[in-house]
Amino acid sequence: MGMRWSWAVVLLLLLPRAGGAQEAITPEDFDATVRRLEEAISDKSPGEEEEGEAQPEEEASASATADSTPPWTNLLRMDAATLTLLPRRSEGTAEGFVQVEPMVALGQGESVRLILGTPVRLRLWGGGEGAGLVRKEDWDTLSDWGQVVRLFMVGGDTPNSVWLGMMEGYSLLSGHLVRRYGNRVNPDYHPAGVIATGTLGPVYAEAFASDVLSARLAGAEVALDMQHVLFGRPPVAGRYTLALSAVHDWGRVGGTSRPMTLAHLDATAVVLRRGRKGNRVEAHLLVGWGGRPGEGGAWGAVAGVGVDALTPTVDLRARLEGRLQRGGFRQGAFGPDYELARFQVAGPAAVPLAEASFPEGASAYGEVILSWDAVRLSGMRQRHLFLSLGVEAFSWGRVDMDGRVEAQLFHRDLSLGVGGLATAMGQPGARYVVSGEARWRFLGGNLYALGQGGTLLFPTPEGTLRPGAFAAVGLGVDNAR
Repeated sequence: MGMRWSWAVVLLLLLPRAGGAQEAITPEDFDATVRRLEEAISDKSPGEEEEGEAQPEEEASASATADSTPPWTNLLRMDAATLTLLPRRSEGTAEGFVQVEPMVALGQGESVRLILGTPVRLRLWGGGEGAGLVRKEDWDTLSDWGQVVRLFMVGGDTPNSVWLGMMEGYSLLSGHLVRRYGNRVNPDYHPAGVIATGTLGPVYAEAFASDVLSARLAGAEVALDMQHVLFGRPPVAGRYTLALSAVHDWGRVGGTSRPMTLAHLDATAVVLRRGRKGNRVEAHLLVGWGGRPGEGGAWGAVAGVGVDALTPTVDLRARLEGRLQRGGFRQGAFGPDYELARFQVAGPAAVPLAEASFPEGASAYGEVILSWDAVRLSGMRQRHLFLSLGVEAFSWGRVDMDGRVEAQLFHRDLSLGVGGLATAMGQPGARYVVSGEARWRFLGGNLYALGQGGTLLFPTPEGTLRPGAFAAVGLGVDNAR
């Protein structure tokens, strides 16, 4: 879950471009894109379409005369880190590692991205008798080899796209089954997920799998543009939609658990739309109903409102919902805590999620995702401030919250990030996971100091969660500036 920052001891070289064509993305721009695309799911899932920002007239005229096919951009990076894993209780022993992390990144415009690289942790001390040189928990299943692919994307933000890599903060379209999900919350399980989107006439579909190398969590949502169906192609698509989603967990890999299936039906109506492209505001109403197929009495309902606002410097998405839960069903069951809850839910009942009896009641859910930059950075995902926060308060006294905030200060020389997950607050057995990271560039920006630390929860063979902590510090060199 974090443990990626490290210090580099190898100089980086930028691969030469062929033909000397004008670069569409400068090295600094590309480095920013690399870092943001690694967390692209937490920013905007591929299923959430976003109109591109309007370009200034000078940029538009320049692009009209430029080559329509952007050149390939390449980046190499090698990091080496000190990493310490510490138990928070008497069980387990402390471990120390040198973490080496090579990375190769390739990109062409906004439509193609490939980032390869993964941390390899070489043991310095600890781990008990028989511990090997390489931390075995990082490579003991086929799924762990998925971590080599940090990102592969074709299609970008277009309706037809494919995305492969780490999932963090992922929501499946309406978000009422899969909401803010991360597939690497379990620190010993490192799969690569896949997301595919496509459109055909009035139909838009998104499908995903949390692990491309094993049978784990998978699902899909199909949305139908009702205005298109009833009255022909509308001037603006997606104003009135009806969507059906289903998600199934086979319960294998990363520790076994009982299989679970959920389904949901959603209706959405856009009631306000102002502006266009780079400067617009949109508001929508939504209602939905879901359940667990094959289990009578397990159902839930939801109603709410959402707002999207986009300007040249601000991208804001907010949602407020009222929810009803019955018979053990809950919206967002595949959420930020799922990869831990599938072993042991937070709260007084220390059982797996599929066996837990979720109390009947109601809840209020709110979410805000904000990106802000002091200057217009068209096409870049580097931002002065990024905030993502989700909170759900239940009528019977429980509160769940997860969020992340990132900031860049002092001409982007200092980058800070803090994230956290708090589950079942107000109940016995509440669960908390936090992490933070910092990067400070100096000597022209090519050299940087960095550090990272936080808490972890390790699943055990007995199905419980063993608490731990991590810390990493170091230096690095790259060609971002």
